[in-house]
Amino acid sequence: MIGSIFFIFNRLTEITFLIPIIGMMAYFVDGYLHANMITPPYILVLFIVSVIAVFWCIDTLIRHSTTKRSAAFVSFVDMLFFGAFIAGVYQLRFIATADCGNWDGGSVYFSLGPFGAYGRQSGNDLADDLNKTCRMLKTCFALGIMEVLFFIWTAIIALFMYRSSASEKTVVRESTTVRRRSHSSRRGHGGGHGRRHSSSSRRPHYVV
Repeated sequence: MIGSIFFIFNRLTEITFLIPIIGMMAYFVDGYLHANMITPPYILVLFIVSVIAVFWCIDTLIRHSTTKRSAAFVSFVDMLFFGAFIAGVYQLRFIATADCGNWDGGSVYFSLGPFGAYGRQSGNDLADDLNKTCRMLKTCFALGIMEVLFFIWTAIIALFMYRSSASEKTVVRESTTVRRRSHSSRRGHGGGHGRRHSSSSRRPHYVV
C-alpha cells in the first residue's frame, strides 16, 4: 500500500517536470523544422525521450492495478528511461557552465541553426535573444537531471512492489496448502469413526 502511494506520487511528479521539457524542446524542434534544418542530437534526444516517457507515466498511472501485477517489467522500463535521460542530459552538458546573462552561443553557436549563426545571417527573429535560448536549454538540462533521479527512484519502488507482491502470493499459497491439509486430516478422522461405528453395528447381539 505504501509502495503504491509513493509510486503514484513520483509518477505525478515525473509528469509535472516532463511537461515543461517537452514544451521547451518542442519550441526548438519547431524552429528547426520551419528553417528546414536537421535538429541536433542535444535537442532531439531529450525531446523524444521526454515525449515517450510522459506517455509511459500516464499509462502506468491509468492501469495501476496492472502495473502492480507486472511491477518487475515496469521497473525494467523505468531503468531504460533512467539510462535514456542520462544520454539526453549528457548531450546537453555544454550548457551546464554557460553564463546565460551574456551567452555568445559557445561551441554550439553554428549548430543552433535558426537560433544561432544561421538565424543571424537570415534575419530570423529566433536568433535575436541568445540568452533566452541559453536559459531554456539550461532549464531543460536541470529538469533532465531531475528526471534521471525520479526514474531510478520509481524503478526501485516498482521493484519493491514486485517483491511485496511475490511475498504475499507465497503467504497465500502456504495458507491455502495448510487449509487443505487440515481439511483432509479432518475427513480422514471422520472416516475412521464411521468405519468403527459400522463395524460395531455389524457385530451379532446375543440375547440370554
